[in-house]
Amino acid sequence: MSIYGVQPNHVFLSVRLTPPKLEHRSLELLRLHFNGVSKWDPSHLISEHKFIARAASASASPMGSDYSEQLQGAKKPNVKSKRIADIDQDEIEDPSLLADPDSCFCEFNGVQLHHKICDADSSSPDTPMQESAKRVDFPMILLHGFGASVFSWNRVMKPLAKATGSKILAFDRPAFGLTSRVNAVKHKTPVNQDSKHLNPYSMMFSVLATLHFIDFLAAQKVILVGHSAGALVALDAYFDAPERVAALILVAPAILAPFAMQSVVKGNQESSGSNTSKNLFSRLSNILAKFTKNIVQAIVYTMKGMSDMISSLYKKALSSILRSSLGLTVIRMVIDKFGTRAVRSAWYDSNQVSDHVLQGYTKPLKLKGWDKALVEYTVALLTDSASESKPPLAKRLGQISCPVLIVTGDTDRLVPSWNAEKLSRAISGSCFEIIKKCGHLPQEEKPEEFVDIVDKFLRQVFGVAQAPRLQVVS
Repeated sequence: MSIYGVQPNHVFLSVRLTPPKLEHRSLELLRLHFNGVSKWDPSHLISEHKFIARAASASASPMGSDYSEQLQGAKKPNVKSKRIADIDQDEIEDPSLLADPDSCFCEFNGVQLHHKICDADSSSPDTPMQESAKRVDFPMILLHGFGASVFSWNRVMKPLAKATGSKILAFDRPAFGLTSRVNAVKHKTPVNQDSKHLNPYSMMFSVLATLHFIDFLAAQKVILVGHSAGALVALDAYFDAPERVAALILVAPAILAPFAMQSVVKGNQESSGSNTSKNLFSRLSNILAKFTKNIVQAIVYTMKGMSDMISSLYKKALSSILRSSLGLTVIRMVIDKFGTRAVRSAWYDSNQVSDHVLQGYTKPLKLKGWDKALVEYTVALLTDSASESKPPLAKRLGQISCPVLIVTGDTDRLVPSWNAEKLSRAISGSCFEIIKKCGHLPQEEKPEEFVDIVDKFLRQVFGVAQAPRLQVVS
């Protein structure tokens, strides 16, 4: 650098910059203004050195840029990633990068389903398998609830494998866990040539995936265990293929129990000696009642048609809002604010919720597109036309013929225990068990009691002899 000329308030410099391995650099004449300084001082030149280096390196090669940064002693700023529920939004596209050593993936209808399998023979390698625990001989498929994943079954998979003497399989339904997030439109594939396109986030997809895993296990029948919203998947899978289900275990089932309907039995209250005037009045009343009934039915059908039309328009509008950028923002805000709170509120004692548990539930938030998948799952629930064509669930509960166990916590804040009890009364012959000082997650909060209850149920139903006390994984 050399001084080309000095004038009041101005300095003219001739600058030659020669970064490492750069032989030539054109001379640039820079005119620097020192903001009202009447007398030039060399210190001003030094203070402006950084500015000169930045200006000269603007059009330089990357090597020249590195050299200019060395002159300035500048450091690149640390860019903080976005966080949701205290989890960095890494936007990982490949779920296998977050998988555990025992994680498995298989493809079903264009979706990579994350699942884990625990075999009875390998569940406790240090302890020989008891003969008395080998008589159930039915694999078990575990279905998690809303916002959960395979992680929610970690503490009970091994002891349940010992209780059944067979394999235990748990998988992540689409939109949850480490199952791949797919585009709901692009991945609508037909199950067979005669079927309609299937939404991967629909209830029907989860049911078919459950039946797929029955075949995957090469089993004639399985025991389905559904927790919370997963209980509805278990029931739908049963109604779709009752011959493939040996028993149902519903844990804190998020299923609205039907209201108790008391039938009214009418007896003959009229005596044979009724007079003619009363009989005539009775006939006129019957005619008027039938006429009124027909009018009411016509009004009801009309209102139902209008209601269906309004409901359809409402669902389409709501679906559009959810899929918009505003809807995605709302979803992210809700998960950020209430995600970890929901996990804590699901326990009877929220102080027992460890960082390990929170990390297990929030790890899937690192995956790219988790928010869009959650929106598509919600939209699928709103627009599920397949369930509308089926009879109401309350009428189908009486058709269940396999053994049923319902387990709940006495302080469940999400699905009240009284609802589970009413549900057990609606299912003929079902067993009902309640765990004290337990919330919405019995298999996590009270795993030993949960396994004991399931073990007792299996022994009663399938005639299995008493096995040694099962130990849960801590």
